[in-house]
Amino acid sequence: MPLIDMGWLREHVAVPKEETYSQLAADLVKVGLEEEAIHQSDVTGPIVVGYVQDLVKEPQKNGKTISWCHIDLGPYNGQDENGQPVPRSIVCGAPNIAQGQKVVVALPGAVLPGNFTIEPRKTYGHLSEGMCASARELGLSNDHTGIIVLGDYGLSPDQYESLKPGDDLMEILGLGEPVLEINITPDRGYAFSYRGVAREFHHSTGAAFRDPVKALDKAAPRLVRGAGTGPGRDLDVAVEDGNPIHGVSGCDRYYLRAVRGVDNSRQTPSWMARRLQRSGMRSLSPLVDVTNYVMLDLGQPLHAYDLDKIAPPIVVRRAQQGEHLTTLDGKDHELSVEDLVITDSPEGSRGSRILGIAGVMGGMYGEVTAETTNVLIEAAHFDPVSIARSARRHKIPSEASRRFERGVDTKLQAAAAQEAVSLISRLCGGHASDTPTDYKAVKPTKPIRFKTSEVKRLTALDCSVTKISDILIDIGCHVGGGGNGELVVDPPSWRPDLRYPCDLVEEVARLVGYDQIPIHVPAVGVKDVTGLTADQLRRRQVANTLAEAGMTEVWSYPFVGKQDFDDFQLDAAQIEPVSVELANPLAADRPYLRRMILHTLARTVQRNIRRDNPQVCLYESGHVFEWDPQAPAVPALPGAIRPTDDQLAALDAGLPYQPEHTAGILTGLAQETGWLQDNRPVDWTYAVEAVTRIGQRVGADFSLYQPASEAVPPQWHPGRFAYVRLSDGTQVGLVGELHPHLNDRMGFPQHSAAFELDMTSIFAKVSSEPLQARPISTYPPVHQDLAFTVSNEVTAQQVEEAIRSGAGQALESLELFDVYRGDQVGSQEKSLAYSLTFRLPDRTLNSADSDALRSAIIQEVSKLGAQLRA
Repeated sequence: MPLIDMGWLREHVAVPKEETYSQLAADLVKVGLEEEAIHQSDVTGPIVVGYVQDLVKEPQKNGKTISWCHIDLGPYNGQDENGQPVPRSIVCGAPNIAQGQKVVVALPGAVLPGNFTIEPRKTYGHLSEGMCASARELGLSNDHTGIIVLGDYGLSPDQYESLKPGDDLMEILGLGEPVLEINITPDRGYAFSYRGVAREFHHSTGAAFRDPVKALDKAAPRLVRGAGTGPGRDLDVAVEDGNPIHGVSGCDRYYLRAVRGVDNSRQTPSWMARRLQRSGMRSLSPLVDVTNYVMLDLGQPLHAYDLDKIAPPIVVRRAQQGEHLTTLDGKDHELSVEDLVITDSPEGSRGSRILGIAGVMGGMYGEVTAETTNVLIEAAHFDPVSIARSARRHKIPSEASRRFERGVDTKLQAAAAQEAVSLISRLCGGHASDTPTDYKAVKPTKPIRFKTSEVKRLTALDCSVTKISDILIDIGCHVGGGGNGELVVDPPSWRPDLRYPCDLVEEVARLVGYDQIPIHVPAVGVKDVTGLTADQLRRRQVANTLAEAGMTEVWSYPFVGKQDFDDFQLDAAQIEPVSVELANPLAADRPYLRRMILHTLARTVQRNIRRDNPQVCLYESGHVFEWDPQAPAVPALPGAIRPTDDQLAALDAGLPYQPEHTAGILTGLAQETGWLQDNRPVDWTYAVEAVTRIGQRVGADFSLYQPASEAVPPQWHPGRFAYVRLSDGTQVGLVGELHPHLNDRMGFPQHSAAFELDMTSIFAKVSSEPLQARPISTYPPVHQDLAFTVSNEVTAQQVEEAIRSGAGQALESLELFDVYRGDQVGSQEKSLAYSLTFRLPDRTLNSADSDALRSAIIQEVSKLGAQLRA
């Protein structure tokens, strides 16, 4: 996000002298530019003026020559034995220090970038009581060729003469001053410049705003006729977009201007390097720094080419299949046919050599170097969609692409090039041409017919037509009409986001003040239903249940791709046709919406484990998306009118089914007992317990069905997996341990467990009616313990159901307290022991009743092949 230096901002708008960065942040927040942070300086003083009284050059054994200096520091001088002030002794290794200079001295106690503290120390046989600092050591630029000599720092003669030894240099050098970072919404691309932020400060405070573009436009050479190409121009240009995205040309403005006879070996002046550094950019070379400076100042990205390396004509076109480009960062990129590229024509081969990806990053060929003497400045306007796609496709977001994809002023190119060539001529010498090339195919914007009554209808702000008109004019619109309350509004070229009347309403509300919009709380009738719905309450109950079980809720992006299918051993050829595919996915390798939450939740678990957090128990509630290939096409409905019920039904029929699921993954240790080392890892029982608790909390009667091992899905352990079913047989989930192969691929601990439940189906089946409490019987209970020998194929739940069926209403409680396998039962059998409690509401059970209940239970359980153990 942009960093704002108040000194630079003052060049465009009258910021009060007493304005603090906190107040600046508050002023910008009023108009929608949110404060991200106020970054304090990492440099502290004392950093002062030092006058070099004398020095001695001393060659060293390592071949280096140091200067032992006596430097007058005014009030910071030392004292001799008589208490008289004497210059301090400082050792300096810079070659450009000389007697009689005023230099920058960091005294003991000062802290420089990198938390480097200055302290007195003995070096090269002398005590050095400070340091003569270079621009790089102070974080002002990358220049480390020598120390800062104040006579060469760009100060005016009066400023230089007024400097006295010991004077504080923090303010003059721009050190110790904070910088404001602001957050820009995607529709406000013009605020990625000091010009744009200054305009917003004017809207917030009423401070006088000076638009630099007006003077620059006047100074730029006028084009006599034509599109700005052909004989007499700096360079021929052709835009040949044979594959426009959505029918929109990738480039509708391309402006070139040459500067000849420059010297790029010079140093960037400290004032410019400092401004760039405070705005988040490094100083590289004068020509590159100028292009960055103009981009930050006006918002127009520029590119500088070595004119002598360019073979005309320049052709702006789409890349061809199989073309490659090595960008300035040294990386090779295979280009897509959607990429817009800048090319030149060596040896007469038109558009054959690629110079860069338009609006994103330049290539290695044609870049300016220290030997460049003739430079070509490019200022263009590119289609935002094309730039955004290329930047994301190649994963090379740049400062230029951030601005182009949000929309750049289509009338700014000539003014930006004029500021650039003026700065280049000033810093590097040379002569700017008066014959720029200007390809211009910008389509005029359509005026907006705006009913001013919409402001009150949508925001309840009661603004007069005059006030609304004044606000729109102030933001740069041309406004006509108004006699009948309807305005004809032409938005400014730097506001491509203003396209519809509702956009203008938002601008009026923003500048009047969102805090001025009246608040109306709708009245709630006593007969209206209030509070949470039944499903909302159940969702909270599920979340609370899992949190009480020690699990942590997370949200993951619902996007999946081939890697997720492979990890879960799913056949992509089968699952992709029934998955919802996104037309413009955020990540090219994850173009589908999930059909199971576990697929995306597993990535979150994996990320935690890779960051040394092995004890992970996470759950997520969200939607999954199930596409029906046989579903009818989604109809295109008309705008501005309510669709009919039939149209809405057709719309719903074409949408994918989107049930709500809850899923969890449990890994690591379930129990840690410290130095006793009595640890217990997670296994399937913990997942089953979580599912059981959910069922009990929402009133769902869950049962588990364990299929044969060959019928278990491939991502689950074949012997530790079950389907979750409701009492009517509806399958609503899965629970168990993950397959060891899946654990290995994902880096999970062995025995990691998981579950996933279809909450939409569960909520549809459970009753929202309150439970009827049974009366408490005052008669005594009867307790019995029964143990049955059953085949291993018979589940404990089947036995429990048989016991309940046999006991009827007399059974008050039933608990399984022992499972035995061993010598006392057959090798294919097990013993299940239950504790039963009987009680009647109207009388005391006698021995005959108990015997009858026992016989009924044994008879019912024997149908499962069970036998009562003695």
